[in-house]
Amino acid sequence: MRVRGVGWSAVLVECDVPLAVAAWLGELRAAGEIDATEIVPGEATVLVDGVPEPDALVAVLDGAAEPAAGAASSARRVELPTVYDGADLEVVASHWGVPVAEVVARHVDTEFTVAFCGFAPGFGYLTGLPASLAVPRLATPRPRVPAGSVGLAGRYTGVYPGASPGGWLLIGRTDARLFDVSTSPPALLTPGTTVRFVRA
Repeated sequence: MRVRGVGWSAVLVECDVPLAVAAWLGELRAAGEIDATEIVPGEATVLVDGVPEPDALVAVLDGAAEPAAGAASSARRVELPTVYDGADLEVVASHWGVPVAEVVARHVDTEFTVAFCGFAPGFGYLTGLPASLAVPRLATPRPRVPAGSVGLAGRYTGVYPGASPGGWLLIGRTDARLFDVSTSPPALLTPGTTVRFVRA
């Protein structure tokens, strides 16, 4: 891990398995071994915010062994009923070199994990598909992608929590509510959550 202070009250950890590192840091916080208000995993980093003494935390973490990927676990599981009728199903099938039905089968058969969140409130970046199935984004993003659209980009799967512009390849849609300020947490898909897509 590579650790450095950020601003007056945060530490940034650059690492290979951010979800596992975030889970480990969460355990340290729960045990009272570190003091922080928020731990936020990203694609290749973990931000530890609300740290009273960043330099002291950097000293604690610097040189520590990075947890293995399997160290990140969550009892939380979510199923998303999905209709596979996305506008880009045939494009994905072409990239994968398989029929459309096989795209759907592979997606349904995959157990995904929310690696991190971003782009919009409630938008989770889900890992689980092998790197060989990574697909490019659209050359020109759509001006409006409907809420609930299930898409692929790079090695990630994502579900649009609200209507917005977007360049992901759309393979389906779900009626699941992904972000609701009246619930706790407001996001249905939080880092570490296991997600399965099921045919609606």
